[in-house]
Amino acid sequence: MRFQVLGPVIAHDDRGEPVALRGPRYREVLARLILAHRRVVPVGRLVEDLWDDPPTNAVGAVRTFVAGLRRALEPDRPPRTPPRLLVTEGLGYALRPEPADVDAWRFDDALRAAATLSPEKSFTLLTDALSWWQGPAYADFADAEWARAERSRLTEQRLLAVERRAAAQLALGAAAAAVPDLDAHVAEHPWREDAWGLLATALYRSGRQADALAVLARARRMLADDLGIDPGPALRRLEDDLLRQAEYLDPVATDPTVRVWEQARVAYDSAVPPRTRTRLESTAGLMRDLAVTGGGGLAAARAHRISAVAAADDLGDAELTARVIGIYDVPAIWTRSDDPAQDRRLVDIAEKTLLRLPVHDDADRAGLLATIAVESRGALPVDDPTEAGLRPLRAARQAEEIARRLRDPGLLAFALNGVFMQSFQRAGLAHRRAAVGAEIIAVAANSKLATYEVLGHLILIQTRCASADYTGADQHADAADALARRYELPLVEVFTTWYRALRTSATADLAAAEAAYVAAAASLTAAGMPGLDRGLLPLAQLSLALRQHETARIAAIAPETDWGPYRSWVEPTLLVARGELDGAREALRTLASPPRDLLFEALWAMVASAATAVGDRETMRRARTQLAPAAAETTAQSGLLNVGPVRTYLDEIDAALRRSSVG
Repeated sequence: MRFQVLGPVIAHDDRGEPVALRGPRYREVLARLILAHRRVVPVGRLVEDLWDDPPTNAVGAVRTFVAGLRRALEPDRPPRTPPRLLVTEGLGYALRPEPADVDAWRFDDALRAAATLSPEKSFTLLTDALSWWQGPAYADFADAEWARAERSRLTEQRLLAVERRAAAQLALGAAAAAVPDLDAHVAEHPWREDAWGLLATALYRSGRQADALAVLARARRMLADDLGIDPGPALRRLEDDLLRQAEYLDPVATDPTVRVWEQARVAYDSAVPPRTRTRLESTAGLMRDLAVTGGGGLAAARAHRISAVAAADDLGDAELTARVIGIYDVPAIWTRSDDPAQDRRLVDIAEKTLLRLPVHDDADRAGLLATIAVESRGALPVDDPTEAGLRPLRAARQAEEIARRLRDPGLLAFALNGVFMQSFQRAGLAHRRAAVGAEIIAVAANSKLATYEVLGHLILIQTRCASADYTGADQHADAADALARRYELPLVEVFTTWYRALRTSATADLAAAEAAYVAAAASLTAAGMPGLDRGLLPLAQLSLALRQHETARIAAIAPETDWGPYRSWVEPTLLVARGELDGAREALRTLASPPRDLLFEALWAMVASAATAVGDRETMRRARTQLAPAAAETTAQSGLLNVGPVRTYLDEIDAALRRSSVG
C-alpha cells in the first residue's frame, strides 16, 4: 500500500490502483494519521481536528472511520487477526506504512540525500523527487488547521528542492538550461532571495551579463514594493561581483562532452518542434540510454518513458506507439518490478497496440511481445495458472520465434531477456536459464551489444550460484565488471557487489559476511531500484543467521524492521525464534506461496524451516512439493543470498514427517 499526500490524498494498492475510500471524512482520518508519521494519534485529538463543534457521537464516528479504513487498506487480512497497517495503541490509532510508501517521506529523504551527493547525482535525484508532486501538499485539506504547519513545511521543502536542483545545474555547467525554471520560480516566489541570486548567476554564466544585472534590479524593486525591505547582504555582494566580473562567477569549466551535449540539445530544440512523432521516438531512445546510468537516472527514465508511450498512444498511431515502446530495450535482470502500476499500464498499452498493428510488421510486433514478457516480471501464476497468467510466457516465446526468423541480433537479445523473465514456472530451472544466458552472451558479443553481454554474465552468476559453482560465478562477475568499466554502466556493480557478499558468506565467519552485506546495501543507495532494494538487507542478514542456526540473533531482530515485500514469508521464522509457536502456526496456516521468481526457493526454504519447527504437516508437504524439483540445487539462485542447499530442507521435512507419523 502506497500513500500520496503531495497533491490530493490517495492510497494506492499493490497493483498501483487507487483504493476506494467511502467519503471525505475517511480520507481526512487517513491524511491526519499519515501526518503523524507513524506516531499514535489519540481519539480525542482526532475528534478535535475533524470537527469545530464535535457531535455527541464523535468518538463512535471516528471508530467507524477507522474500521472502514482498515477494510479498505488491508482487504485480505483474515478475520480476527490484528491489523498491521492501521493499528490501535492505547487510546489512539497509528498508521504504520514503510518509510518508502509515503511520497512526502520519500521526498524528505531524497532532499536530505541530495545534499550529500555529487551535482550530477543530486540533479537527477531532485528531478525525480520533484516529479512526485501532483499539486499542493494535502490539497484536499487546505483549510484544515491540523494540516497547516505540515503543508507549509512541505511547500518550503519543495521550493528548496527547486533551488538546489538549479544549483546542481550551475555546478554541472548547464547554466542556460537552468534559466527558464528559475525565471518562473522567482516570478511565483519573489521573496526568495537565494532564487534571485541563482537566476542572476545562471544568466551571467550564459553570457547575459546585462540580463543578470537587470534581474537583480527587478529583485530590488519587488522586495521594496511588496515587503518594504532592501535586498540582503548576499544579493548586494552578488551585484557588486557581477559589476566587477568576479572570477568565481565565470562559467564552470565542464568536461567537453557536457558542452557538446548542451550544444546538441539546443540545436535539437531549435530544429525539432515539440509534440512531434520524431521527438517522441527520440525521447524513448534517450530514456533507454539514461536508464543504465544509475542513481536517479533509472527512475527518471521510467517516468519519462511511460509519458512518451502514453503520448504516442494518444495519437492513435499503432506503428509509432510500437516503435516508442520497442526502442526502450533496456536489459532487465531482477524479477520483481520497481513500479508495478507503471509496468501494468505499459503492458496494457503494448497489448492494445498489438491488436492494432499491421500483421506484416514483424519487427515491431516482436518488440511489443518482448516488452510484455519483460515488464510482466513477477506476474507468473503462483498456484492456479490462468490464461491471463500464461500470456507473458507465450509473448516471450513468440518474440523469440520472430527474432530468430528475422535474424536480428538486437531483437533476439531483447526477446531472450523476456524468455529469462518468464523462466520461473517452478523451482529447479536454473539449467534452462543458464542456456539462455549463454546464448545472450554469444549473440551480444558478436554484435557489440554491451549491455546485453553484461546481462548474460549476470544470469550466469545466478545459475552458477544455484549449483554452488562459485569459481564459475567469479569469472562471470569479473567479466561483467570489466564490461561495466569499459562502457560506463554503474548499475552492474550493484549486482556484482551483492554476489561477492554472498561469496563471502560461503567462506567467512558471520561477522565478516554481515559486514559484506552491509557494504553491498550501500551500493543500492539512490540506485533507483526499489523492487530490489526494499527488504533485501534484512533478508540477507536473516539468511546468514539461519545457515548458522543463530536462533538468538533471529529473535533479537527489531519488530519494526522493514522486510519490504518479504514479511509474510519470514514472519513464521521470526515467531519460531521468539518462541511464539502458536503465532507461527497461525501465520503458516494462511500463508500464500511466494512469487515465482529468483527468491522462490530461498523463501520456500525459510517457510519449510518454520513449518518443521512447529510440526505443520500441511505446510511441510506444500514446501516439499515446491522445492523437490530443485533438490540438486542451492537456494542461492538469486546470486544475492543463500539459506543453504535445497536438499537440506527436503531431508528435514522428510524426517519431521516420519517423526509425526510414528508419533
